[in-house]
Amino acid sequence: MSDNGDVKKLADLIEDIEFAMLTTVDSEGCLRSRPMATQKSKFDGALWFFTDVESAKAHEIERDRHVNLSYANPDKQRYVSVSGVARLVQDKAKAKQLWNPVYKAWFPDGVDDPNLALIQVQVEKAEFWDSPSSKVVQLVGFAKALATGERLKNAGDHEKLSF
Repeated sequence: MSDNGDVKKLADLIEDIEFAMLTTVDSEGCLRSRPMATQKSKFDGALWFFTDVESAKAHEIERDRHVNLSYANPDKQRYVSVSGVARLVQDKAKAKQLWNPVYKAWFPDGVDDPNLALIQVQVEKAEFWDSPSSKVVQLVGFAKALATGERLKNAGDHEKLSF
């Protein structure tokens, strides 16, 4: 991990975004995305998700561990793209630590379900776009750019983070 500041920045950016789109590569080389609930735990460079060991995403991760996670909070005009390396983890203690009773809908036997696994994504890079959330501020900026013919300025923060 290169910079604890980058770890904190990414943690702050995605903290209130419950779902990410997890993108994997299928056996034909096509990209596949699906929504996943990010598990609430102290972010230390790894993100965690529950899955079934027999799911398509689990098999895709076994073939190609490179994944992307996309987070979006349109209300705050915040968008985050995370690149990393995933691995399947069958660790009952970690599952207990992250468990939420709502997951019984997918895993009726709870953390004892034999198909229960975790996906750990070790973050390598992240990129974010964080714009002013006020619609008025955005509209004024757009109107000024259109009226003056100049490029939109101060549209928000855009930064690349490395881990």
